[in-house]
Amino acid sequence: MHAFRSHTCAELNKSHVGQSVRLSGWVNRVRDHGGILFIDLRDHYGVTQILADPDSPVFAGVEKLRSEWCIRIDGEVKARDESLINPKIPTGEIEIFIRDLEVLGAADELPLMVFGDQEYPEETRLRYRYLDLRREAMQSNMKLRSDVVASIRQRMWNSGFREFQTPIITASSPEGARDFLVPSRLHPGKFYALPQAPQQFKQLIMVSGFDKYFQIAPCFRDEDPRADRSPTDFYQLDMEMSFVTQQDVFDTIQPVVEGVFEEFGGGHTVDKHWPQISYADAAKWYGTDKPDLRNPIKMQDVSEHFRGSGFAIFAKLLEQEGTEIRAIPAPNGGSRKFCDRMNAYAQKEGLPGMGYIFWREGENGIEAAGPLAKNIGPERTEAIRLQLKLGKGDAAFFLGGKPQAFEAVAGRARVEIGNALGLTDNKRFAFCWIVDFPMYEKDDETGTIDFSHNPFSMPQGGMEALQGDPLKVLGYQYDLACNGYELISGAIRNHKPEIMFKAFELAGYPPEEVTKRFGGMVNAFRFGAPPHGGCAAGIDRIVMLLADEANIREVIMFPMNQRAEDLMMGAPSEPQNEQLRELSLRVIPQE
Repeated sequence: MHAFRSHTCAELNKSHVGQSVRLSGWVNRVRDHGGILFIDLRDHYGVTQILADPDSPVFAGVEKLRSEWCIRIDGEVKARDESLINPKIPTGEIEIFIRDLEVLGAADELPLMVFGDQEYPEETRLRYRYLDLRREAMQSNMKLRSDVVASIRQRMWNSGFREFQTPIITASSPEGARDFLVPSRLHPGKFYALPQAPQQFKQLIMVSGFDKYFQIAPCFRDEDPRADRSPTDFYQLDMEMSFVTQQDVFDTIQPVVEGVFEEFGGGHTVDKHWPQISYADAAKWYGTDKPDLRNPIKMQDVSEHFRGSGFAIFAKLLEQEGTEIRAIPAPNGGSRKFCDRMNAYAQKEGLPGMGYIFWREGENGIEAAGPLAKNIGPERTEAIRLQLKLGKGDAAFFLGGKPQAFEAVAGRARVEIGNALGLTDNKRFAFCWIVDFPMYEKDDETGTIDFSHNPFSMPQGGMEALQGDPLKVLGYQYDLACNGYELISGAIRNHKPEIMFKAFELAGYPPEEVTKRFGGMVNAFRFGAPPHGGCAAGIDRIVMLLADEANIREVIMFPMNQRAEDLMMGAPSEPQNEQLRELSLRVIPQE
């Protein structure tokens, strides 16, 4: 017999009754039923019930066992009584009478329990992650992650892509986040960088004549943590294709993502139609460039109904350039209680409040109610109702000013309304492409122009588009949103050196700086670069959605905490003086 096991803890069933078997695993829990000890033995595959009575030759040893001890047992498979069968587990028809026991690894007092659903502080869970990962939910999440990656990889191969690995140690690159720098021992005073993405390398692969590339790539960014973002490293499905248009990229990646969500979506509906929405329309309708289309609410511009109206706040606001009034329809939200609730929500978000109108049954049919309705009169409120296609029992909420100042809050209010009124379909994955991103943005404080998205994207209109106002230039850049999260970002690349130099020049990078920082790619583009484009999909975020988790750390094996610390391994740590001297570095104490 094998030294540790003849079967796993999920394999045994009624057909094995009478056999002598050997199992190894962890003590999930111990139960004493009138002198008979029952132990749920757990391994990666499942749970088997084992038992010992006072006649067992190892009863004294079994009495000493505690939760999470790692043990090996030998015993005889017995059928459970009909009344004691557990249909919830594969091994529920049998149990094992222990004949021999070996403790492979005893456990100290546990800082967190593996069995059960107790909640523990995240710091405790991350410090003892190896224990946390033994829990059933975490085992399930990590198996899901592994299966998703395997499925993605196979689907990419089936689509004609080859997987290539790109360097982990490289040069710094402006990808929109801070680099992790790595000091060079052989070149004192110089630094490598961990790649924020394989961006330049995958473009060079296209220049090298490889038509389709993909990689499950590790990426490193020194970022502030969020619930849906790791502060240090993450994995993405990175892909690139030659001789393609934007639509070609969409048509290639959709079956891959769609198939993965159908395979692992747990019965949720997966939308087949992925609308393409411009960045400007996404901001106007949803207040975000990653809208949740499970929520049917679409915001609208209702400025004309308030211009010159009796509601002085909005009327005066609209006299200023660049302002507008936006309405958030709220079907079935037509009660003063709900309207007051949303007004309080706006105040919690830092706004003075949120105007509202709700419609109810009146003497002459549907009538508008609320402070706004009294100020602007029945004719304007009726025009608003008709524009928003609302009726009795419905409401609308209003925000005004310069869109960039209130859009984000309006977007969050839309989500809040959709959830509160039960309008959002939580059993569905709804996708949409966000397209026509602006290439540049202006810093409000300095007035300088910089890239708003990927700097290597092709501007729509090529060189001609770069001759006018930079803020009006759109790029062949696109994101895929799903249920309020960005899953994919990509672009058709700028493969012409003269257009690339001009694009960087508008963002304040002179030609010599571009050549210095991206010399490898710029030089390569002088030798017959093909048109190419691609995208990258966030593996961690995809698994987070499929696992129905709200925090990305629940689907990462060994994540950092919110302060970008690894409490288990003690990172980041202070280097030894010998290491610093070898790297010609000195740490300046913080004041």
